[in-house]
Amino acid sequence: MTGARTGLQISFHKLAGTLALVALLAGCQASETLSDLSRIDTAQGSAENIGSLTAVIQRTPNDPEAYNVRGAAYGRAGRYREALEDFDKAIALDPGSHRAYANRALIYRYMGEQQKALADYNRAIELNPAYDTAYIGRGELYRMAGRSSDAFRDFERAIQLDTADPRAYHRRGLLYQASGQHQYAIEDFATAISLAPDQPYGYNGRGLSYLALGDDENAFADFNTALRLDGEIAESWANQALVYEQQGQMAKAAKSYSRALQLDPEYAPARDGLARTRA
Repeated sequence: MTGARTGLQISFHKLAGTLALVALLAGCQASETLSDLSRIDTAQGSAENIGSLTAVIQRTPNDPEAYNVRGAAYGRAGRYREALEDFDKAIALDPGSHRAYANRALIYRYMGEQQKALADYNRAIELNPAYDTAYIGRGELYRMAGRSSDAFRDFERAIQLDTADPRAYHRRGLLYQASGQHQYAIEDFATAISLAPDQPYGYNGRGLSYLALGDDENAFADFNTALRLDGEIAESWANQALVYEQQGQMAKAAKSYSRALQLDPEYAPARDGLARTRA
């Protein structure tokens, strides 16, 4: 794309020709984690913390924010039904709580109830049109459904609201990357990294765009940084392996692909890469 960035190109051209680009297509579907839970950073999923939050509710049973925070804790713990009950209670006590709607939307997403999630994100935005978290959540819902233009608009809106949430830049970067606009993707990943330098996802995303542009050195540096930050992510090991494979170091590539499969036996890029390098 040339000139100013006015939106995402709708016709995504096919990326082909090298192993790097083949892997890139698979890597664009980054999974979310429960750290996205509407940025209630005080809510942790430990039994001890949930117990403390329950004690707060017992003292103040009509405080909607108490239910909202405990619901986030339940969500982080994977206790989705209990999380929904708390967000329902928070909304009943305060029907204007845009945070509770956005929190409940995320739980619905994890439970596969996408239409309910969309309705809750829409309601959160209706209640607070400046709530960046709801735009980011709805944008990811659209992105995973293949509605790339709608997703792009939501991420763009969050960025226009001066969000400090790295997910907006990371997700927009994934969309640029999927359409082959790698320079723009690299810029967005770099911003995401600056906002969350201790998270590996921006490094993995930027590394793949570097690799697609033929910059193996910077790609390898980014993948190794991602591994240094968190060595338990299959994508990072498969990305590192891809560089080794492109360099003809098949034994090293196979070892990294094997490690990726140990972490996630269903990760197709690692499975396919291991088959290639062992052959």
